[in-house]
Amino acid sequence: MAPVPPKRRRGPGRGEEAGAGRAAAPSPAPPRFPGVTIYLAEQHMGRSRRAFLTELARAKGFRVDQAYSPEVTHVVMEGSSAAEASDWLDHVLGASGSLPKPLLLNISWFIECMRQGKPVPVEGRHCLEVPLPTRSQADPDSVPAYACQRHTPLAHHNLCFTEALETLAEAAGFEGSQGRFLAFQRAASVLKALPGPITNMSQLQGLPCFGEHSSRIVQELLEHGVSSEVEGIKQSERYQTMKLFTQIFGVGVKTADRWYREGLRTLDDLQAQPRKLNRQQEAGIRHFEDLSSPVWRHEADAIQQVVEEAIRQVLPGATVTLTGGFRRGKLQGHDVDFLITHPVEGQEAGLIPKVMGHLESQGLVLYQHTQSNHYQDLKDLDHKASQNTAMDAYEKCFCVLWLPKPPTSFHLETGEGPKEPSRDGKAVRVDLVVSPISQFAFALLGWTGSQHFERELRRFSQAEKNLLLNSHGLYDPEKKESLPAASEEDIFTHLGLEYIAPEQRNA
Repeated sequence: MAPVPPKRRRGPGRGEEAGAGRAAAPSPAPPRFPGVTIYLAEQHMGRSRRAFLTELARAKGFRVDQAYSPEVTHVVMEGSSAAEASDWLDHVLGASGSLPKPLLLNISWFIECMRQGKPVPVEGRHCLEVPLPTRSQADPDSVPAYACQRHTPLAHHNLCFTEALETLAEAAGFEGSQGRFLAFQRAASVLKALPGPITNMSQLQGLPCFGEHSSRIVQELLEHGVSSEVEGIKQSERYQTMKLFTQIFGVGVKTADRWYREGLRTLDDLQAQPRKLNRQQEAGIRHFEDLSSPVWRHEADAIQQVVEEAIRQVLPGATVTLTGGFRRGKLQGHDVDFLITHPVEGQEAGLIPKVMGHLESQGLVLYQHTQSNHYQDLKDLDHKASQNTAMDAYEKCFCVLWLPKPPTSFHLETGEGPKEPSRDGKAVRVDLVVSPISQFAFALLGWTGSQHFERELRRFSQAEKNLLLNSHGLYDPEKKESLPAASEEDIFTHLGLEYIAPEQRNA
């Protein structure tokens, strides 16, 4: 008689506890970063490695989806080429052009996030250069001279070149060389708008705003993959110190340069000599960790809700518009800009002190500096616009607000809960700007950016149309009259330009 095989142990039946007789598997911690949803593409990565990386990220509080959905914000690929990434995106999104496009990143971004235990800012070196469905080669004759005539998306094809040129521009700005700063900025801006990647030097021939120095940098990168000049600048003590100091809220290039010449090099050096700091800079040092970390889109949306609620309390009917890089489609930024107006002209006057008072009563204001409006009417627009500056005279407040974290974000990796009650939130730079409704279109255009796009728009207005543009209006000096505009589209029409949507102004 054959032996009876041992009975298999059955799993828990209905009504039985799943953990009876064995330790229950730990449930993943709730996501700590609600604005970030990661999708790990299995292509080239492999199933087992993908599973391992998924569990690692979830253990650190990241949300990782097994299947792609419109909620995914960051797609991470390993060993994929730009062409493969493009094909993958086309396959996932299909024919729909309305679905939001995620950031396509290489594995280096993911690794840095895991190392730091939080999302790190997305830099050019993390991005996969995904070709757009347009011409593959640049036609110099089809590249307009002004950035305000070009469509410039967030994701472009020439990151390694533009990052190098922008480093040179930044270094020139640190040295006070405005001419070199603008030259490198304009060359980088041209490359951002090209329909395809630069693969040989002949493609640069005939491009506008592309000088000998910029061409030399591109040639070096094409031949060697690195520019000795750019790397030398990045490693220099002066560049690193100036970059650190100018990241401090309230510190400009002149102040940073003075501190450097005085022998200061670190934040500790500054704190050891508090007499050198004004109130704004003290706030910048105090909250440096928060203010130097990226502000995510969901955080900007949360701050907008707080600001809108405060405004509803003091001026019902006023509107709040998120501007800056977030309006241009960015998922992260360094600060949050809001433009406020009211449909009844004049009702918006004196709004900022009331709003800030309401926010202060909630304990949300860490620092504020309010400026009242100092324009009479558009009579002085001629003088202001002729200075070719983005500065405006609106009532505004430059502030640091406290954004409390939602309860679900308090789970730390240790599972012990928040160690420091004072860290149950984040300091965020916020700019509030109040515009009368008659000037709202100009203010919206000016505060959307990018900075280079706006600079080029003013340069085009004056050089090509003999009109003076700033964030208050558009002025004809010959006729001595202002041109009205109810929308951004009206302003582009006055200038004879094709309307460029905010998402294409990332010059």
